[in-house]
Amino acid sequence: MAQPDAKDRLPRHVAIIMDGNGRWAAARGLPRAFGHKAGVEAVRKAVRAAGDLGLTHLTLFSFSTENWRRPAAEIDTLFDLLRQYVAADLESLHAEGVRVRIIGRRKGLTADLQATIDRVEARTRHNDKFHLTIAFNYGGRDELVRAAARAARASGGDLSELTEAGLESHLDTAGLPDPDLVIRTSGERRLSNFLLWQAAYAELILIDVLWPDFGEADLRAALDEYARRERRFGAVRA
Repeated sequence: MAQPDAKDRLPRHVAIIMDGNGRWAAARGLPRAFGHKAGVEAVRKAVRAAGDLGLTHLTLFSFSTENWRRPAAEIDTLFDLLRQYVAADLESLHAEGVRVRIIGRRKGLTADLQATIDRVEARTRHNDKFHLTIAFNYGGRDELVRAAARAARASGGDLSELTEAGLESHLDTAGLPDPDLVIRTSGERRLSNFLLWQAAYAELILIDVLWPDFGEADLRAALDEYARRERRFGAVRA
């Protein structure tokens, strides 16, 4: 397997739909909460691996606007895991020059969880070695609606001159490059309302590995596959 060590063949930004925690737990006869806890360890491995392999931007889909349909106990577990991840890893991430952003709708989150999000973003705001973005209470359609509303307020309600760049400036991901590569684990074959605007020309790699089992070898294999692809953005090779 050829290692994608040429910088011009590495994606600048990789986004991952972390899927399969529940099935990982069920296969072991465990409650779903154990799968989510194992998924947090996979997050730590993925962040380390991304930095070691030369990536500069990583976005992880953690909790969607549709996940509110899940049982309340599972939602509470997911919220607690975000709090615990920040509490345990914030200072080490900061020391390593990682900037952390949490994108998604803040409305509906508890006051203490919003305070946790504000704290991690404020602590790492001036870091620029590596950019970690966590999509939490996030949905691509919801983001576009909120961005359009912000654009309307900024323009006094007249959107007739709105451009793509203008709308992008109001997205949750403003200031971040679009993802070059979107990886989905667990064998599912859909975007699930993730980065619908930003992933318009991203390469998609769908793998059968459940998220808690995802490691550096899987990320390296995805980067190898990405390096073999030709990206044309709607054009054709001359």
